[in-house]
Amino acid sequence: MIRTFRDDDAEALSEICRAAIAVIGPRKYSAAQVAAWLARHPSAERYRERHSAGHVMFVAECDAGEPAGYALLEPDGHLDHLYCHPDHTRSGLAKRLLEAAETFAQEKGMTRLYTEASESAVGAFTQAGYVKKERRDFEIGGVPIHNYAMEKSLI
Repeated sequence: MIRTFRDDDAEALSEICRAAIAVIGPRKYSAAQVAAWLARHPSAERYRERHSAGHVMFVAECDAGEPAGYALLEPDGHLDHLYCHPDHTRSGLAKRLLEAAETFAQEKGMTRLYTEASESAVGAFTQAGYVKKERRDFEIGGVPIHNYAMEKSLI
């Protein structure tokens, strides 16, 4: 089931993000890159702040009703987060989260969605119809890392 964020989801979403980076990240990034990425990991309170600021979070629940993944959509169509807990990858959650974000965006009259996808997430975004625009090379705490600017037209 996909639903919107509830205040009591914040801790679980923070843990999903941390687990995904720590477990899935090393498949495509070095240990130093994963450590730098984790250092930028948002706290549970940051999820509450973003929700209060008008960012929409879609939460995928597992069979037990607990959050297993989420997507965070900003009011301008920027899909800032797409994370699934490592125990729930390759189960269709990312696809369903992206579909929920797209439906919401269309209902709000947005004309495009865009993101910066990690090396691990490019496939999910590509399957959802996003187009890779460019590789973005940057640093986090002096550690070189990269992701991909991707975009999907909704018109």
